[in-house]
Amino acid sequence: MARRILVATTVAILVGGGAWAVFRPDQALRVAAGVAAHHVCSMTFVGGQDPTMTFRQLVVPMIGKVGSSLLTPRVLRDRQRVEVDGPFRLLAAADFTPGYGCRLDLPGNRPLTADATRHAPRHDSFAPDAVVKPEGGLATAMDRVFAERDGEPLKQVKAVVVVKDGKVVAERYATGVDERSPLISFSVAKSFTNAFLGMLAMRGRLDVTAPLDAPEWRGQGDPRAVITVENLMRMSSGLAAEEAESAFSPVAKMEFLHADMAGFAAAQPAKEAPGTRFEYTSADTVLLDRMLGERVGGGPAGLRDFARHELFDRLGMGDVTMEVDGQGTFVGSTYVYATARDYARLGQLYLDDGVAPDGTRLLPQGWVAWSRRSTLGAPYGAGFWTNDGPSDVAKVRVDRGFPKDGFFASGVMGQRIYVIPSQRLVVVRFGYSAPPSYGIEDDIGLIAAAIAAYR
Repeated sequence: MARRILVATTVAILVGGGAWAVFRPDQALRVAAGVAAHHVCSMTFVGGQDPTMTFRQLVVPMIGKVGSSLLTPRVLRDRQRVEVDGPFRLLAAADFTPGYGCRLDLPGNRPLTADATRHAPRHDSFAPDAVVKPEGGLATAMDRVFAERDGEPLKQVKAVVVVKDGKVVAERYATGVDERSPLISFSVAKSFTNAFLGMLAMRGRLDVTAPLDAPEWRGQGDPRAVITVENLMRMSSGLAAEEAESAFSPVAKMEFLHADMAGFAAAQPAKEAPGTRFEYTSADTVLLDRMLGERVGGGPAGLRDFARHELFDRLGMGDVTMEVDGQGTFVGSTYVYATARDYARLGQLYLDDGVAPDGTRLLPQGWVAWSRRSTLGAPYGAGFWTNDGPSDVAKVRVDRGFPKDGFFASGVMGQRIYVIPSQRLVVVRFGYSAPPSYGIEDDIGLIAAAIAAYR
Protein backbone atom coordinates (compact mmCIF):
# COMPACT_ATOMS: atom_id res chain seq x y z
CA MET A 1 0.00 0.00 0.00
CA ALA A 2 1.13 3.58 -0.52
CA ARG A 3 3.35 4.83 2.28
CA ARG A 4 2.33 8.44 2.24
CA ILE A 5 2.47 9.26 5.94
CA LEU A 6 4.85 12.17 6.34
CA VAL A 7 5.18 12.32 10.12
CA ALA A 8 8.77 11.41 10.86
CA THR A 9 10.62 13.51 8.35
CA THR A 10 8.31 16.50 8.45
CA VAL A 11 8.49 16.78 12.22
CA ALA A 12 12.23 16.21 12.37
CA ILE A 13 12.95 18.88 9.79
CA LEU A 14 10.56 21.44 11.19
CA VAL A 15 11.99 21.25 14.70
CA GLY A 16 15.63 20.84 13.67
CA GLY A 17 17.55 23.64 12.01
CA GLY A 18 20.81 22.14 10.79
CA ALA A 19 19.71 20.72 7.46
CA TRP A 20 17.88 23.71 5.96
CA ALA A 21 20.02 24.10 2.86
CA VAL A 22 19.81 20.42 1.95
CA PHE A 23 16.28 19.45 2.90
CA ARG A 24 14.35 22.73 2.58
CA PRO A 25 12.00 22.66 5.58
CA ASP A 26 9.89 25.27 3.78
CA GLN A 27 9.23 22.58 1.17
CA ALA A 28 8.23 20.12 3.88
CA LEU A 29 5.72 22.62 5.21
CA ARG A 30 4.35 23.23 1.71
CA VAL A 31 3.87 19.48 1.24
CA ALA A 32 2.12 19.25 4.62
CA ALA A 33 -0.10 22.19 3.68
CA GLY A 34 -0.87 20.51 0.36
CA VAL A 35 -1.93 17.36 2.17
CA ALA A 36 -4.23 19.42 4.40
CA ALA A 37 -5.70 21.52 1.59
CA HIS A 38 -6.42 18.60 -0.72
CA HIS A 39 -7.79 16.15 1.83
CA VAL A 40 -9.98 18.68 3.63
CA CYS A 41 -11.31 19.94 0.29
CA SER A 42 -12.12 16.49 -1.03
CA MET A 43 -13.68 15.12 2.11
CA THR A 44 -15.75 18.30 2.54
CA PHE A 45 -17.03 18.82 -1.00
CA VAL A 46 -16.91 15.23 -2.33
CA GLY A 47 -17.32 13.17 0.83
CA GLY A 48 -19.70 15.49 2.67
CA GLN A 49 -17.70 15.13 5.87
CA ASP A 50 -17.00 17.68 8.59
CA PRO A 51 -13.75 19.51 7.74
CA THR A 52 -12.62 19.77 11.36
CA MET A 53 -13.04 16.03 11.85
CA THR A 54 -11.24 15.35 8.57
CA PHE A 55 -8.29 17.47 9.63
CA ARG A 56 -8.10 15.73 13.02
CA GLN A 57 -8.64 12.13 11.88
CA LEU A 58 -7.08 12.09 8.42
CA VAL A 59 -4.59 14.95 8.09
CA VAL A 60 -2.97 15.14 11.54
CA PRO A 61 -1.90 11.46 11.50
CA MET A 62 -0.27 12.03 8.12
CA ILE A 63 1.71 15.16 8.82
CA GLY A 64 2.17 14.88 12.59
CA LYS A 65 1.07 17.02 15.50
CA VAL A 66 3.97 19.46 15.16
CA GLY A 67 3.41 20.06 11.46
CA SER A 68 -0.35 20.33 11.80
CA SER A 69 -0.04 22.81 14.69
CA LEU A 70 1.57 25.22 12.23
CA LEU A 71 -1.31 25.01 9.74
CA THR A 72 -4.76 26.59 9.72
CA PRO A 73 -7.26 25.29 7.12
CA ARG A 74 -10.05 27.66 6.00
CA VAL A 75 -13.09 26.29 4.16
CA LEU A 76 -14.52 28.86 1.74
CA ARG A 77 -17.84 27.22 0.95
CA ASP A 78 -19.09 29.99 -1.32
CA ARG A 79 -16.02 29.47 -3.54
CA GLN A 80 -15.81 25.68 -3.00
CA ARG A 81 -12.21 26.15 -1.98
CA VAL A 82 -9.95 25.30 0.96
CA GLU A 83 -6.98 27.47 1.85
CA VAL A 84 -4.28 26.52 4.35
CA ASP A 85 -2.34 29.22 6.13
CA GLY A 86 1.04 28.67 7.71
CA PRO A 87 3.22 31.00 9.71
CA PHE A 88 2.80 34.44 8.11
CA ARG A 89 1.36 33.38 4.71
CA LEU A 90 -0.92 31.21 2.59
CA LEU A 91 0.87 27.91 1.91
CA ALA A 92 -1.60 25.87 -0.17
CA ALA A 93 -5.10 25.90 -1.60
CA ALA A 94 -7.37 23.38 -3.30
CA ASP A 95 -10.44 23.98 -5.46
CA PHE A 96 -13.48 21.77 -6.00
CA THR A 97 -14.86 21.24 -9.51
CA PRO A 98 -18.17 19.32 -9.73
CA GLY A 99 -17.58 15.95 -11.36
CA TYR A 100 -13.82 16.04 -10.81
CA GLY A 101 -13.38 16.59 -7.09
CA CYS A 102 -10.55 18.70 -5.72
CA ARG A 103 -7.06 19.53 -6.91
CA LEU A 104 -4.37 21.79 -5.57
CA ASP A 105 -4.09 25.31 -6.94
CA LEU A 106 -0.67 25.07 -8.61
CA PRO A 107 1.09 26.98 -11.39
CA GLY A 108 0.32 25.40 -14.76
CA ASN A 109 -3.13 24.04 -13.90
CA ARG A 110 -5.38 23.74 -16.93
CA PRO A 111 -9.03 24.74 -16.52
CA LEU A 112 -11.68 22.10 -15.89
CA THR A 113 -15.28 22.23 -17.06
CA ALA A 114 -17.68 21.29 -14.28
CA ASP A 115 -19.95 18.28 -14.78
CA ALA A 116 -22.65 18.08 -12.11
CA THR A 117 -24.45 15.09 -13.66
CA ARG A 118 -25.61 12.68 -10.96
CA HIS A 119 -25.77 8.91 -11.33
CA ALA A 120 -28.05 6.92 -9.05
CA PRO A 121 -26.97 3.32 -8.27
CA ARG A 122 -29.22 0.44 -9.24
CA HIS A 123 -31.27 -1.05 -6.44
CA ASP A 124 -30.87 -4.81 -6.73
CA SER A 125 -30.06 -7.79 -4.53
CA PHE A 126 -26.43 -6.72 -4.32
CA ALA A 127 -27.29 -3.38 -2.69
CA PRO A 128 -30.58 -3.58 -0.78
CA ASP A 129 -32.17 -0.37 0.44
CA ALA A 130 -31.73 -1.33 4.10
CA VAL A 131 -28.34 -1.81 5.77
CA VAL A 132 -27.79 -5.53 6.36
CA LYS A 133 -26.82 -6.26 9.96
CA PRO A 134 -24.45 -9.15 10.73
CA GLU A 135 -25.34 -11.97 13.09
CA GLY A 136 -23.51 -14.48 15.31
CA GLY A 137 -19.76 -14.86 14.95
CA LEU A 138 -19.77 -12.49 11.99
CA ALA A 139 -21.30 -9.78 14.20
CA THR A 140 -18.64 -10.39 16.86
CA ALA A 141 -15.86 -10.10 14.28
CA MET A 142 -17.43 -6.92 12.91
CA ASP A 143 -17.50 -5.47 16.43
CA ARG A 144 -13.76 -6.15 16.72
CA VAL A 145 -13.07 -4.35 13.45
CA PHE A 146 -14.77 -1.18 14.69
CA ALA A 147 -13.81 -1.35 18.40
CA GLU A 148 -11.15 1.03 19.69
CA ARG A 149 -9.02 -0.57 22.39
CA ASP A 150 -6.97 1.23 25.04
CA GLY A 151 -3.25 1.19 24.37
CA GLU A 152 -3.66 0.15 20.71
CA PRO A 153 -3.44 2.26 17.54
CA LEU A 154 -6.62 4.02 16.46
CA LYS A 155 -8.63 2.31 13.73
CA GLN A 156 -11.33 4.91 13.00
CA VAL A 157 -13.18 2.50 10.73
CA LYS A 158 -15.83 4.19 8.59
CA ALA A 159 -17.46 1.37 6.62
CA VAL A 160 -17.46 -2.40 6.21
CA VAL A 161 -19.44 -4.40 3.65
CA VAL A 162 -19.38 -8.19 3.31
CA VAL A 163 -20.61 -9.77 0.06
CA LYS A 164 -21.14 -13.53 -0.27
CA ASP A 165 -22.20 -15.13 -3.56
CA GLY A 166 -23.00 -11.71 -5.00
CA LYS A 167 -25.27 -10.59 -2.13
CA VAL A 168 -24.60 -8.20 0.74
CA VAL A 169 -24.74 -10.32 3.90
CA ALA A 170 -23.42 -7.78 6.42
CA GLU A 171 -22.43 -4.12 6.60
CA ARG A 172 -21.83 -1.41 9.15
CA TYR A 173 -21.03 2.31 9.10
CA ALA A 174 -19.56 4.79 11.55
CA THR A 175 -21.52 7.78 12.79
CA GLY A 176 -21.80 10.35 10.02
CA VAL A 177 -21.22 7.80 7.26
CA ASP A 178 -23.79 5.64 5.47
CA GLU A 179 -24.28 3.54 2.35
CA ARG A 180 -24.41 6.73 0.23
CA SER A 181 -21.21 8.33 1.55
CA PRO A 182 -18.28 8.71 -0.89
CA LEU A 183 -15.08 7.42 0.72
CA ILE A 184 -11.51 8.29 -0.23
CA SER A 185 -9.65 5.43 -1.92
CA PHE A 186 -5.99 6.34 -1.60
CA SER A 187 -4.15 3.46 -3.33
CA VAL A 188 -7.29 1.41 -3.87
CA ALA A 189 -7.43 3.67 -6.93
CA LYS A 190 -4.60 1.63 -8.46
CA SER A 191 -7.03 -1.24 -8.87
CA PHE A 192 -9.36 1.06 -10.85
CA THR A 193 -6.40 1.82 -13.10
CA ASN A 194 -5.90 -1.94 -13.49
CA ALA A 195 -9.56 -2.29 -14.55
CA PHE A 196 -9.37 0.49 -17.14
CA LEU A 197 -6.18 -0.93 -18.62
CA GLY A 198 -7.75 -4.38 -18.73
CA MET A 199 -10.72 -2.95 -20.60
CA LEU A 200 -8.38 -1.45 -23.20
CA ALA A 201 -6.57 -4.78 -23.49
CA MET A 202 -9.96 -6.47 -23.99
CA ARG A 203 -10.54 -4.15 -26.95
CA GLY A 204 -7.11 -4.84 -28.46
CA ARG A 205 -5.97 -1.28 -27.70
CA LEU A 206 -3.26 -2.22 -25.20
CA ASP A 207 -0.43 -4.73 -25.04
CA VAL A 208 0.98 -4.91 -21.53
CA THR A 209 4.28 -6.32 -22.83
CA ALA A 210 4.90 -3.28 -25.03
CA PRO A 211 7.02 -0.31 -23.89
CA LEU A 212 5.13 2.62 -22.42
CA ASP A 213 6.77 4.89 -25.02
CA ALA A 214 6.73 8.04 -22.89
CA PRO A 215 7.79 11.03 -25.02
CA GLU A 216 10.37 11.99 -22.38
CA TRP A 217 12.15 8.66 -22.95
CA ARG A 218 12.52 8.73 -26.74
CA GLY A 219 16.04 10.13 -26.79
CA GLN A 220 18.73 7.91 -28.25
CA GLY A 221 20.06 5.45 -25.71
CA ASP A 222 17.60 6.36 -22.95
CA PRO A 223 17.48 3.28 -20.66
CA ARG A 224 13.88 4.08 -19.71
CA ALA A 225 12.67 3.48 -23.27
CA VAL A 226 12.36 -0.27 -22.60
CA ILE A 227 10.07 0.12 -19.56
CA THR A 228 6.86 -1.74 -20.37
CA VAL A 229 3.27 -1.28 -19.26
CA GLU A 230 3.63 -4.48 -17.26
CA ASN A 231 6.78 -3.18 -15.52
CA LEU A 232 4.79 -0.15 -14.38
CA MET A 233 1.73 -2.17 -13.34
CA ARG A 234 3.95 -4.51 -11.31
CA MET A 235 5.99 -1.71 -9.72
CA SER A 236 9.24 -2.93 -11.27
CA SER A 237 10.01 0.03 -13.55
CA GLY A 238 13.47 0.68 -12.11
CA LEU A 239 12.74 4.41 -11.89
CA ALA A 240 14.30 6.43 -9.06
CA ALA A 241 10.87 7.47 -7.77
CA GLU A 242 10.88 6.45 -4.13
CA GLU A 243 7.62 6.48 -2.20
CA ALA A 244 8.72 6.94 1.40
CA GLU A 245 7.43 8.31 4.70
CA SER A 246 9.03 11.64 3.92
CA ALA A 247 7.93 15.02 2.67
CA PHE A 248 11.04 14.98 0.48
CA SER A 249 10.41 11.72 -1.36
CA PRO A 250 9.79 12.03 -5.11
CA VAL A 251 6.19 10.84 -4.75
CA ALA A 252 5.37 13.45 -2.07
CA LYS A 253 6.76 16.17 -4.33
CA MET A 254 4.87 14.76 -7.30
CA GLU A 255 1.52 14.74 -5.54
CA PHE A 256 1.63 18.01 -3.62
CA LEU A 257 4.01 20.36 -5.45
CA HIS A 258 3.57 19.66 -9.18
CA ALA A 259 0.61 20.34 -11.46
CA ASP A 260 1.90 17.80 -14.01
CA MET A 261 2.32 14.65 -11.93
CA ALA A 262 3.01 12.35 -14.86
CA GLY A 263 5.54 14.78 -16.32
CA PHE A 264 7.35 14.84 -12.99
CA ALA A 265 7.27 11.03 -12.78
CA ALA A 266 8.59 10.68 -16.33
CA ALA A 267 11.48 12.99 -15.49
CA GLN A 268 12.82 10.65 -12.81
CA PRO A 269 15.98 8.81 -13.88
CA ALA A 270 16.44 5.05 -14.13
CA LYS A 271 18.35 3.54 -11.25
CA GLU A 272 18.23 -0.07 -12.40
CA ALA A 273 16.99 -2.22 -15.26
CA PRO A 274 13.21 -2.67 -15.39
CA GLY A 275 11.80 -5.98 -14.27
CA THR A 276 14.62 -6.75 -11.83
CA ARG A 277 13.24 -5.49 -8.50
CA PHE A 278 9.84 -4.72 -6.96
CA GLU A 279 9.61 -1.20 -5.54
CA TYR A 280 6.20 0.23 -4.82
CA THR A 281 5.70 3.76 -6.16
CA SER A 282 2.66 5.76 -7.21
CA ALA A 283 4.81 7.38 -9.89
CA ASP A 284 4.53 4.19 -11.95
CA THR A 285 0.73 4.28 -11.82
CA VAL A 286 0.45 7.96 -12.72
CA LEU A 287 2.49 7.29 -15.87
CA LEU A 288 0.01 4.56 -16.78
CA ASP A 289 -2.89 6.93 -16.17
CA ARG A 290 -1.46 9.50 -18.57
CA MET A 291 -1.20 6.81 -21.23
CA LEU A 292 -4.73 5.64 -20.37
CA GLY A 293 -6.11 9.13 -20.94
CA GLU A 294 -4.29 9.41 -24.25
CA ARG A 295 -5.61 6.06 -25.47
CA VAL A 296 -9.20 6.85 -24.49
CA GLY A 297 -9.04 10.44 -25.76
CA GLY A 298 -11.23 13.44 -25.06
CA GLY A 299 -9.31 14.74 -22.04
CA PRO A 300 -10.70 14.38 -18.51
CA ALA A 301 -14.29 14.37 -19.81
CA GLY A 302 -13.48 11.59 -22.25
CA LEU A 303 -12.03 9.35 -19.57
CA ARG A 304 -14.91 10.17 -17.23
CA ASP A 305 -17.43 9.15 -19.92
CA PHE A 306 -15.48 5.98 -20.71
CA ALA A 307 -15.38 5.01 -17.04
CA ARG A 308 -19.06 5.75 -16.55
CA HIS A 309 -20.48 3.99 -19.61
CA GLU A 310 -18.03 1.10 -19.95
CA LEU A 311 -17.45 0.20 -16.29
CA PHE A 312 -19.49 1.97 -13.62
CA ASP A 313 -22.89 1.66 -15.31
CA ARG A 314 -22.24 -1.98 -16.18
CA LEU A 315 -21.46 -2.75 -12.53
CA GLY A 316 -24.46 -0.79 -11.24
CA MET A 317 -22.30 1.81 -9.50
CA GLY A 318 -23.55 5.26 -8.57
CA ASP A 319 -21.52 8.46 -8.54
CA VAL A 320 -17.78 7.85 -8.64
CA THR A 321 -15.37 10.79 -8.53
CA MET A 322 -12.01 10.36 -10.27
CA GLU A 323 -9.75 13.29 -9.44
CA VAL A 324 -7.24 14.67 -11.92
CA ASP A 325 -4.00 16.63 -11.66
CA GLY A 326 -3.37 20.11 -13.03
CA GLN A 327 -2.93 18.77 -16.56
CA GLY A 328 -6.15 16.75 -16.44
CA THR A 329 -4.47 13.37 -15.92
CA PHE A 330 -6.47 10.97 -13.77
CA VAL A 331 -4.65 10.47 -10.46
CA GLY A 332 -5.37 6.76 -10.55
CA SER A 333 -2.66 6.10 -8.03
CA THR A 334 -4.59 7.71 -5.21
CA TYR A 335 -7.83 9.64 -5.70
CA VAL A 336 -11.10 7.86 -6.37
CA TYR A 337 -14.22 8.48 -4.25
CA ALA A 338 -17.06 5.96 -4.15
CA THR A 339 -19.43 4.35 -1.67
CA ALA A 340 -18.46 1.21 0.21
CA ARG A 341 -21.01 -0.78 -1.78
CA ASP A 342 -19.61 0.50 -5.05
CA TYR A 343 -16.09 -0.49 -4.00
CA ALA A 344 -17.58 -3.91 -3.30
CA ARG A 345 -19.00 -3.95 -6.83
CA LEU A 346 -15.49 -3.50 -8.23
CA GLY A 347 -14.34 -6.37 -6.02
CA GLN A 348 -17.20 -8.49 -7.33
CA LEU A 349 -16.03 -7.89 -10.90
CA TYR A 350 -12.66 -9.41 -9.99
CA LEU A 351 -14.31 -12.23 -8.04
CA ASP A 352 -16.28 -13.02 -11.20
CA ASP A 353 -13.12 -13.12 -13.35
CA GLY A 354 -13.86 -9.83 -15.09
CA VAL A 355 -17.47 -10.58 -16.02
CA ALA A 356 -20.19 -7.98 -15.28
CA PRO A 357 -23.50 -8.89 -13.58
CA ASP A 358 -25.26 -9.07 -16.95
CA GLY A 359 -22.75 -11.65 -18.21
CA THR A 360 -20.70 -9.25 -20.35
CA ARG A 361 -16.96 -9.85 -20.16
CA LEU A 362 -15.22 -6.56 -19.33
CA LEU A 363 -11.70 -7.84 -18.66
CA PRO A 364 -9.77 -10.34 -20.78
CA GLN A 365 -9.96 -13.98 -19.76
CA GLY A 366 -6.98 -14.61 -17.50
CA TRP A 367 -6.54 -10.92 -16.63
CA VAL A 368 -7.58 -11.40 -13.00
CA ALA A 369 -5.24 -14.37 -12.50
CA TRP A 370 -2.43 -12.38 -14.10
CA SER A 371 -3.19 -9.36 -11.90
CA ARG A 372 -2.99 -11.35 -8.67
CA ARG A 373 0.18 -13.24 -9.65
CA SER A 374 3.13 -12.42 -7.41
CA THR A 375 5.72 -10.00 -8.82
CA LEU A 376 9.30 -11.19 -8.30
CA GLY A 377 8.23 -13.01 -5.14
CA ALA A 378 6.69 -9.89 -3.57
CA PRO A 379 3.17 -9.91 -2.05
CA TYR A 380 2.04 -7.66 -4.92
CA GLY A 381 0.73 -8.45 -8.36
CA ALA A 382 -0.39 -5.76 -10.82
CA GLY A 383 -2.56 -3.24 -9.00
CA PHE A 384 -3.44 -5.66 -6.18
CA TRP A 385 -1.68 -7.05 -3.13
CA THR A 386 -1.72 -10.83 -3.15
CA ASN A 387 -1.27 -13.95 -1.06
CA ASP A 388 0.23 -15.62 -4.11
CA GLY A 389 3.95 -16.24 -4.06
CA PRO A 390 6.53 -17.08 -1.38
CA SER A 391 6.65 -13.91 0.72
CA ASP A 392 6.61 -14.18 4.51
CA VAL A 393 3.98 -11.40 4.67
CA ALA A 394 1.59 -13.43 2.53
CA LYS A 395 2.29 -16.57 4.58
CA VAL A 396 1.33 -14.78 7.80
CA ARG A 397 -1.96 -13.63 6.26
CA VAL A 398 -2.76 -17.15 5.07
CA ASP A 399 -1.87 -18.67 8.45
CA ARG A 400 -4.31 -16.25 10.13
CA GLY A 401 -7.25 -17.23 7.93
CA PHE A 402 -6.99 -15.21 4.71
CA PRO A 403 -6.97 -17.92 1.99
CA LYS A 404 -4.03 -18.38 -0.36
CA ASP A 405 -6.03 -17.41 -3.44
CA GLY A 406 -7.05 -14.11 -1.81
CA PHE A 407 -5.91 -10.71 -3.07
CA PHE A 408 -6.83 -7.15 -2.25
CA ALA A 409 -6.79 -3.51 -3.25
CA SER A 410 -5.24 -1.44 -0.49
CA GLY A 411 -4.72 2.17 0.46
CA VAL A 412 -2.72 3.73 3.26
CA MET A 413 -4.62 4.12 6.55
CA GLY A 414 -6.74 1.06 5.88
CA GLN A 415 -8.84 1.28 2.73
CA ARG A 416 -9.23 -2.25 1.38
CA ILE A 417 -11.23 -4.44 -1.00
CA TYR A 418 -10.56 -8.11 -0.21
CA VAL A 419 -11.40 -10.71 -2.88
CA ILE A 420 -11.42 -14.45 -2.08
CA PRO A 421 -12.51 -16.42 -5.18
CA SER A 422 -12.51 -19.85 -3.49
CA GLN A 423 -15.05 -18.58 -0.95
CA ARG A 424 -17.08 -16.39 -3.33
CA LEU A 425 -16.42 -13.60 -0.85
CA VAL A 426 -15.73 -9.84 -1.09
CA VAL A 427 -15.02 -7.78 2.02
CA VAL A 428 -14.71 -4.00 1.91
CA ARG A 429 -13.20 -2.09 4.83
CA PHE A 430 -12.48 1.65 4.79
CA GLY A 431 -11.06 3.72 7.63
CA TYR A 432 -8.40 6.17 8.80
CA SER A 433 -6.34 3.71 10.80
CA ALA A 434 -2.94 4.13 12.39
CA PRO A 435 0.26 2.25 11.59
CA PRO A 436 1.89 -0.16 11.73
CA SER A 437 -0.84 -2.57 10.60
CA TYR A 438 -3.71 -0.19 9.81
CA GLY A 439 -6.11 -2.71 11.38
CA ILE A 440 -5.42 -5.58 9.00
CA GLU A 441 -5.36 -8.23 11.77
CA ASP A 442 -9.01 -7.52 12.63
CA ASP A 443 -9.88 -7.53 8.93
CA ILE A 444 -8.42 -11.01 8.55
CA GLY A 445 -10.43 -12.09 11.59
CA LEU A 446 -13.55 -10.78 9.86
CA ILE A 447 -12.68 -12.72 6.70
CA ALA A 448 -12.20 -15.89 8.72
CA ALA A 449 -15.53 -15.32 10.50
CA ALA A 450 -17.35 -14.78 7.21
CA ILE A 451 -15.88 -17.99 5.82
CA ALA A 452 -16.95 -19.89 8.95
CA ALA A 453 -20.45 -18.40 8.86
CA TYR A 454 -21.11 -19.63 5.33
CA ARG A 455 -19.10 -22.84 5.27
